[in-house]
Amino acid sequence: MNTALPEPDAAERAHSDELAALIRNEIAATGEMPFARFMELALYAPGLGYYSAGRTKFGAAGDFVTASELGDLFARCVARALAPALRELGADADFLELGGGSGAFAVAALRELAALGALPRRYKILEPSADLRERQRTRVHAELPPELAARAEWVSRPPEQNWRGVLFANEVVDALPTTRFAVHEGEVFEEHITLDATRFVRVDRPADTLVANAVRHVERSLEAPFADGYRSEVLPQLPYWIQAVTASLEAGVALFVDYGYPRREFYLPERSDGTLVCHYRHRAHADPLHWPGLADITAFVDFTALAEAGVGAGLDFVGYAPQGQFLLASGLPELIEATQDLPEVERLRVVAEAKRLTLPGDMGERFQAIAFARGVTEALPGLRAFDLSRRL
Repeated sequence: MNTALPEPDAAERAHSDELAALIRNEIAATGEMPFARFMELALYAPGLGYYSAGRTKFGAAGDFVTASELGDLFARCVARALAPALRELGADADFLELGGGSGAFAVAALRELAALGALPRRYKILEPSADLRERQRTRVHAELPPELAARAEWVSRPPEQNWRGVLFANEVVDALPTTRFAVHEGEVFEEHITLDATRFVRVDRPADTLVANAVRHVERSLEAPFADGYRSEVLPQLPYWIQAVTASLEAGVALFVDYGYPRREFYLPERSDGTLVCHYRHRAHADPLHWPGLADITAFVDFTALAEAGVGAGLDFVGYAPQGQFLLASGLPELIEATQDLPEVERLRVVAEAKRLTLPGDMGERFQAIAFARGVTEALPGLRAFDLSRRL
C-alpha cells in the first residue's frame, strides 16, 4: 500500500477535524465505540462522513475508480445480463440500484436497456447521500433523453410495498460498517476505538454474543480455530441487511458485484490483520483513523457469508463467478466486436477498458459476482454457465 499520502488542504483538514470532534464527543459521552460504529460515522455521519459530504469521490478527480467510471462496458454487460429477467417480469418491473455512485452506471444501463427493449417501468436509485443524489440527478438529466431520464427516481430506503424487478449493487457490501475481531488465548475480542488524550487508538474488548457467535460460525465453516492473535473482519449484520433490501422483492433477481473472496480465501493464515483498506486520492493505506471523513474505508467481502445470507433470506441461489467470466458471459465479446468500425483511438480505449474489467491481475479476479432470484426462470443464464459456487 502507498502510504505517501498527499496532504489535505486547509478546508479538508477543518472538515476532518470537525468529524473527529463529533466522534470524540460520542466516545466521551458513551465510552469506547466498536470499530463498526467508528466506520459508520467516518463514512455516513450527516454532512460530515465521507459519503455524506460534498467532495468528489469517484473517477480521476476523486479517490478511486469503480468499474462504471472506466466507460460504459460494465453497465452494458450488466444490463444485458438482467434484461431477460426484466422482459419475463413484464411492464411493471422496476430496476433498483443500491448506491448510484456518480450516476454513470444508471446512464449507461438505461441506454442499453432501451436498445434491448427491456426498459424497466422505473429506474430507482437508493442513495442515502443528499450530495450524491444531486450529482446523480444532474448527470442523468444532462446525458439521457428526457423520456429515459423521466424513468429515474431516487429513494432513501428499500421499497416497503412488494415489487417485481431486479436489484443491483456494485461495491456496496464492502462499504457496510464492519466488525473487527481478534482472537486472544482462544477467546473472541472485538476491536474498539477510544482516546489517548486527543488521539484515536484501537483497543480489544471481549466480544458480545452476536460477534462471538459470528466468529465461531466462521471457525466451524473453516473446520479450524483461528490462531492466537489473528485479526480480521466479520459482518454479523449481513443477514439482516440482505433481508432488509430483498424482503419486498416479490419476484425478480438480486445481483451483487464487489471485491472479495470465498471464505477459505478470505481467512487465509497470511491475512492475519484482515482486509481493511482505505482510499485517498488514488492511494491505498491501512489506517482508518487517519483523517476521518477524507478517505473511503472498506473491507473485502466474504462471498460465502453473502451466499449464506441470500439463501437465508429465502432467495434462490443463482450463481457465483469472478467478474471477468461474468462479463464475458454477458455480452462483452459482442460489444468489443462492435467497435471495429470506430476510430482506432476509441477502439483501443474500449479494448483497454475491457482488459481492466476482465484480466486476472486487475478487476477480473479481484471482483466477484453473485446472484439470487425469486419467482423467475430467466435469471442470469450466463452466470449460471460459469458458476463456481463449489469454491464458496
